[in-house]
Amino acid sequence: MYSAKIIGLGKYLPKDKLTNSDLEKMVDTSDEWITTRTGIKERRILKEKKGASFLAYEASLSALKMAGLNPKDIELIIVATITPDMPFPSTVVFYKNT
Repeated sequence: MYSAKIIGLGKYLPKDKLTNSDLEKMVDTSDEWITTRTGIKERRILKEKKGASFLAYEASLSALKMAGLNPKDIELIIVATITPDMPFPSTVVFYKNT
């Protein structure tokens, strides 16, 4: 019988932020208007030309560290995103750490 368990979770947040105040300087909006409608005060952004696969890769390193494993110890990684690097192929096959 096969079994699976989650023994590590990972996350990665880019260091650069885009605040509602920053958006006020770019378009006709206000912090109050955005916050009232969305609850969002800031968002994290990647300034480099990298996509969701880069974020997933960095998060996977964090999960491996939490679990005390190395990449050869695991059989499967599940990647779920609504922001793929490109429409095809899927994000999970796209990122290669070089």
